[in-house]
Amino acid sequence: MSRAVVRIGDRGGGDGEPVFVIAEIGINHNGSLEVARKLIDGAVLSGADAVKFQKRTPELCVPRDQWHLERDTPWGRMSYIDYRRKVEFGEREYAAIDRHCRERGILWFASCWDEEAVDFMERFDPPCYKAASASLTDHELLRKKRATSRPLIVSTGMSTIEEVHAGVEAAGRESLLIAHATSTYPCPVDQLNLRMIPVLKEEYPDVPIGYSGHETGLAPTWAAVTLGATFVERHVTLDRAMWGSDQAASVEGGGLMRLVANIRDIERSLGDGRKRVYPGELPQIQKLRRVKTAFAETA
Repeated sequence: MSRAVVRIGDRGGGDGEPVFVIAEIGINHNGSLEVARKLIDGAVLSGADAVKFQKRTPELCVPRDQWHLERDTPWGRMSYIDYRRKVEFGEREYAAIDRHCRERGILWFASCWDEEAVDFMERFDPPCYKAASASLTDHELLRKKRATSRPLIVSTGMSTIEEVHAGVEAAGRESLLIAHATSTYPCPVDQLNLRMIPVLKEEYPDVPIGYSGHETGLAPTWAAVTLGATFVERHVTLDRAMWGSDQAASVEGGGLMRLVANIRDIERSLGDGRKRVYPGELPQIQKLRRVKTAFAETA
């Protein structure tokens, strides 16, 4: 079986490479550049490989019948379209984010929810794009992202296996990465269905398979790595009690540090699957075995 590896910036994503860890900031910044910078700094401190944002053109992504529905927000009661505009970063903010990430030495990119958002992000030369689970059936948007010739990560939440196959066919397998996901926020552990990871690896042996988690806690993400996820994505936040729909399913700074550190331990512990006797075992052979083989006599 060929190794499925896709280069993302100066890092590799795929079999035989270190797990590529994405800290999903999304819109957890709540429109604050200061919060975004703090989240980036936390991701750097944890050892994550990249941070990811979300970019929408509200007028294209919000259905017209929801524009004027009012809702409570941290800025008071306002229409849904005004709220969506409020939490969107523009060119000034993303230019500052680009500088900050370059200074900190961490990759950054975005999930673009419409074609104009892709055109907007192109000016920042991102190392890849992400297609959110909600966009897997938006084949025109997938093709728009592939037309940039950048690697594309697609998430498979809220999708049937037939929709996954159709999305992959629309996107093409070249420089593609597929993330298993369940799009419930937060997601109950009995709906995570992590055994889909090896299923997808068998179905798409030439495509790196990863995991985008929305659960509370860290253990399922570690389990995903053990099952073969070559990249993982988790939402991050300064405080899970902050206002916002994604905060409760996010990981705070200390949790992100534990998540990454333990992923690195898991990588080292998995080994290569070839049975061997390690040097540290040789004294135990001499001390504990009643029946020694020819190997033990020559070791």
